[in-house]
Amino acid sequence: MTELLSTGGTLATSGRKPLIGISMGDPAGIGAEVIVKSLGTPEVRALGRFIVFGVDDCMTAAADAAGIRPFWFRISPGEPQRVDSGVVVVDHAEYTAGGWVIARPTAEGGRASLRFFDDAIAAARAGSVDAIVTAPIHKTSWQLAGSRFPGHTDKLADAFGARRVTMAFVGGGLRVALASTHIGLFELRNHFAIGMVFQPIELLNAALIQWFAIEHPCIAVAGLNPHAGEDGQFGDEEGRVIEPAIRMARNLGIDVEGPFPPDTLFTPQRRSRF
Repeated sequence: MTELLSTGGTLATSGRKPLIGISMGDPAGIGAEVIVKSLGTPEVRALGRFIVFGVDDCMTAAADAAGIRPFWFRISPGEPQRVDSGVVVVDHAEYTAGGWVIARPTAEGGRASLRFFDDAIAAARAGSVDAIVTAPIHKTSWQLAGSRFPGHTDKLADAFGARRVTMAFVGGGLRVALASTHIGLFELRNHFAIGMVFQPIELLNAALIQWFAIEHPCIAVAGLNPHAGEDGQFGDEEGRVIEPAIRMARNLGIDVEGPFPPDTLFTPQRRSRF
């Protein structure tokens, strides 16, 4: 029996399939639709057990619109529930209707999505779930709700006390770690530093080995400027920041190359090398 801290209840987990906590995101957005359509596929549901922190009415409306019969069990926050298989929705019915409007950022939508995400984080901290999946939020809604975090990554890092964090995009054979997030391009020059590039290289290398079972990763680094600066003709960030970061990584034994022109790095032929 493990405690789901944010709801004050308990969730007993059993079985070998992973238990995934899903935050529904902004109730005014597409989160419920994405969750319903994804988990509405029996092949996906067969991969694990799922707890959705959100609003049952939003999930039901999304299912009705998609022509999908509801396939989950609803519980209230704090209600004990065994999750042996299937999908459970922890229903925060207080956010069913009111201050949020479909497809518009609102403080109420921000408060709702923050609460759902807090539930998922608390479940992970308590060991109640094996992983977290987040449906889309609206960053303006979070701002209107008074959040000091611009997005999921920043809030997760704070919740778990992680000092070194990078955001990564993973899909199929594509695994991309980002050097910058949530910063305007005009502002970037004032913040761009060697550590900003070195850290995601180092973290990505470790993740590829630990989580993707790639014994000897080979990492490509994109340039910042057109043509990767073309020997400084279109900006000096490649020589001043990116190349020193690559050398630091190589000194640690990391197989890394670059910087490459970003517009051609993601072509299938180039990607096949990394």
